[in-house]
Amino acid sequence: MDITYTPIGILHTPFTTPQGMPIQPKGARGVRGELELDPKFEAGLVDIDGFSHLILLYHFHAAGETRLTVTPYLDTASHGVFATRAPARPNSLGLSVVKLVGVRGSVLELEDVDVLDGTPVLDVKPYVPAFDTPVSEVRSGWLEEKGSDAGDARADKRFHEASGPSGASGASE
Repeated sequence: MDITYTPIGILHTPFTTPQGMPIQPKGARGVRGELELDPKFEAGLVDIDGFSHLILLYHFHAAGETRLTVTPYLDTASHGVFATRAPARPNSLGLSVVKLVGVRGSVLELEDVDVLDGTPVLDVKPYVPAFDTPVSEVRSGWLEEKGSDAGDARADKRFHEASGPSGASGASE
C-alpha cells in the first residue's frame, strides 16, 4: 500500500546544514524558528495560541538511505533504528516538541527548534500533558545512561545524503 502526504508548511530555522545542529529540542533551548503554513490551512490554527507547546511531525527531507541498524549520536554501539530517533528510517518521519511563542496569520513562531531549515511539516498537534505524559513507569532502554547528554550532542555526517542536499532534518536520537 502506498501512502502519500502533502506538506502543510515549511520550517524556517537557523540550521542551514545539519553538521553541528542540536539533535534534540533539549539542545536547542532558546533557538527560534518559524513554521510557515500554507495559507489555506490558516483556519486550522484557531485556538492554537492557548497551548504552550506543539508536536511537529515532519519529513526528514535530506536524510540518507534507510538503515535498520544505526550507531546513534549518543552512543558508539549499534542499535536497531526503531530503538533510536535516527533519521535513517524507512518512512523518514521526524517528531519534535517545540514551544509556541506566537501566531501571525498562518505563521507559527517557535522556540527550542532542533530542525533543519526548509524541512517540510506534515502535521501540527498540541502537546497536552494529560494526554502525552505516560502515567505508568517509563523506561528509556539504552538511553537510560546516555539521554542526559542530548543537550550537548550535535549532529555530524553519519546520517546525511552522500550527494544532493546535505543533511538530516530534525531530531536524531
